[in-house]
Amino acid sequence: MDGAGRAPSPTARAGFFRAISVHLCLLVAVIGMPQAAAATPHRVFIVGDSTASAYGPERAPRQGWGMQLQSYLDPAAWQVRNHAQSGRSARSFIEEGWLAPVEQEIGRGDVLLVQFAHNDEKVEDPSRYNEPVEAFPRWLLRYVALARSKGATPMLVTPLARRKFERGSKVDQLLDTHGAYAQAVRALAALEGVGLIDLEASSMAWLRALGDEASKPFYMHVPAQGQADDTHLQERGAVAVACLVVAGWKALDPALAKTVVRDTDCGAPDDALAIRRAQARPSLVVHEADLARQQPGPHGGAGRTTAYPFFTDASGLPFFFRKRVLHPGAGIGLHLHDKDEVYYVVSGRGRYVLDGTIRDVGPGDAMLTRAGSTHALMQDGEAPLVILLAYPKATAP
Repeated sequence: MDGAGRAPSPTARAGFFRAISVHLCLLVAVIGMPQAAAATPHRVFIVGDSTASAYGPERAPRQGWGMQLQSYLDPAAWQVRNHAQSGRSARSFIEEGWLAPVEQEIGRGDVLLVQFAHNDEKVEDPSRYNEPVEAFPRWLLRYVALARSKGATPMLVTPLARRKFERGSKVDQLLDTHGAYAQAVRALAALEGVGLIDLEASSMAWLRALGDEASKPFYMHVPAQGQADDTHLQERGAVAVACLVVAGWKALDPALAKTVVRDTDCGAPDDALAIRRAQARPSLVVHEADLARQQPGPHGGAGRTTAYPFFTDASGLPFFFRKRVLHPGAGIGLHLHDKDEVYYVVSGRGRYVLDGTIRDVGPGDAMLTRAGSTHALMQDGEAPLVILLAYPKATAP
């Protein structure tokens, strides 16, 4: 029936059913259309030794850098397949059948990262030993040939540096423990036109920049477990070394950057410590207890405060940074700002006056006062109000 109670005409009924039929056909066509397939992620396969391999929770905090590689890569673009095995050399990894699963899975568009040497160096074990000039590169070439035959990209990785410092009269020297083996990897990469991630070089520079004592927490120096291991990594070391690997990979393939989900600004140049020691403006660590100054409330504020002016004498620093404790009843009086200033509430409660408004503030609140604004701050409640503040130093016109 239409709106006036009349039955629709045969022509109108036919038009209605034709419209319904057209819409149904379109719906069926849309449902039947093949959906655009999501791009299949490429795989990055890792073959290597215990410095890269995976460990169960019973071995915590020990980790290989391969366990942390995925954290740097977008899983929609890359899936990590870590086949590295503890105790294997380039030779024993193949002879014991560990390469077979990689051979079955790897395909076009994938990447094969190859890192050996630690166990190839063990001359006392003929099942693993490879002399560095001919045997070691010959076994490595097997991995390169496999990747290429499958349409994958091989990348050779020089071995992770051991944390071996020799105490000197002025500065501790990091020893090169891989010698001819790392050089054999570099030479093979150049000869075969294979991408090279020089992890030995980057990890040695990283260790030199850390220094002897400061590098221990990255390796398996775990007093609670009675361990002082200069070869294997704990979690923070695995994360740092994975960063070095990805940074080296990005240097080979800048397009990788768009699929990297963490920053890779890691490591340091070999001479970082020497350069810093030679500079006139030292980096510093201070403790607030040595800086405390008792002061009345600034800008006409009530009560008693304690100020901790950090690094006021540090040359070249363009801003002031300090901590202030407003004890019960204290405040910072109303004043007009001629510069931008940031307050951050660490603990306690307060009332903040800004341009004629007032609001309660507490831990986690940050306040930005721009030049030209007026503000004041009052401690509230029983606990002291603790704030951090930063503002620029005046510059000459």
